[in-house]
Amino acid sequence: MHHLAPEFDENSWQVDLGGIHVVFGEGRLAELGVLAQGLGRRALLVTDRGIEVAGHAGAARRCLEEAGLEVAVFDGVAENPTTEHVALGVEAAQRHRPDLLVGLGGGSSMDCAKGINFLYTNGGKMEDYWGDGRASQPMLPAIGIPTTAGTGSEGQRFALISRAESHVKMACGDRKARFHTVILDPRLVSSMPREVAAVTGMDALSHALESFVTRRRNPVSQLFAREAWRLIESSFETFLDHPADPTARGKMMLGAHLGGAAIEASMLGAAHSCANPLTAHYDLTHGTAVGLMLPHVIRFNAREVDHLYGELLQTAGLNGQPSNPDLPPHGQRLSERVSGLQGRAGLPLRLSSCGVEEHMLAQLAEEAVGQWTAHFNPRSVAREDLQQLYRDAL
Repeated sequence: MHHLAPEFDENSWQVDLGGIHVVFGEGRLAELGVLAQGLGRRALLVTDRGIEVAGHAGAARRCLEEAGLEVAVFDGVAENPTTEHVALGVEAAQRHRPDLLVGLGGGSSMDCAKGINFLYTNGGKMEDYWGDGRASQPMLPAIGIPTTAGTGSEGQRFALISRAESHVKMACGDRKARFHTVILDPRLVSSMPREVAAVTGMDALSHALESFVTRRRNPVSQLFAREAWRLIESSFETFLDHPADPTARGKMMLGAHLGGAAIEASMLGAAHSCANPLTAHYDLTHGTAVGLMLPHVIRFNAREVDHLYGELLQTAGLNGQPSNPDLPPHGQRLSERVSGLQGRAGLPLRLSSCGVEEHMLAQLAEEAVGQWTAHFNPRSVAREDLQQLYRDAL
């Protein structure tokens, strides 16, 4: 007897994941118009000029227009978006009067789209939404389409927006700011330059490793984080060398999204607290900054959560003995793997190679201890601890 059941294609699927409708598969950007039809009639496409040059923005616009939507494009997004970028996007929204937002690009485009949504619907300034749950009015439905395998911003409620004058990053979150629908089309990441793949991949890796062990960890967040780690760890090196490899790019994109979903459920830790001041003072990309700090934070945290790091090593099938028998073994081995991937990606391994000097460490630590994510680190961190982590990374 034949059992009639729908066939499941692991390379193309859609599912509601954590309250977000996720569509995954090669070429599924073509479905944007159909997915948008039930959400709005006037769309503001938020992207950057590089995405336009690559042709992705034009393809997205055509899909929307063919489905009958009126479309305006805001392409003024830049890396590490500031309050000024968001303000320009709000001006574009006020001219077009959209009832749907579409974020297309890397984490910067996603964050800027969320920032525009806050101010266009609720008014005020970005500082008013620093924290979580401060939007009192409904927000527009939005669709997120990542073109990098990194930030996972499309899977979470927070927008990371820097103050234009100080470059201090603000995490502005609200459940209403989450994307209604996310399209994960691995073809969109195949055109990424290697250096972009390196920093966004390290960012995605850090999300999986930090969210797995935070104080707010729970079975759901650990489920997402463990699978994100498995997918990214096993495909990162292949993706760096062969970005057109469909298996590697699909695993990286899905892993990055699941890392974002894990953040949504459990937050992040001290590596991200330390990374933000580095980005503000030295103009480092976020993935570079967090990658520099992550191995040292892992070794620091291992005194509290070494058993959890052991679970991640087992998930990835990583064996071998660490170099120092006097330190917690799993955290040491995991930090060595992270450092190895950094080197493989061509990312810097020491803060000193990025222009950081000893006399700045106290100020960096003072700023890092005030970062929200520091409170969720599994091992308590005081200013002195963070200064020592910077010194270890110097």
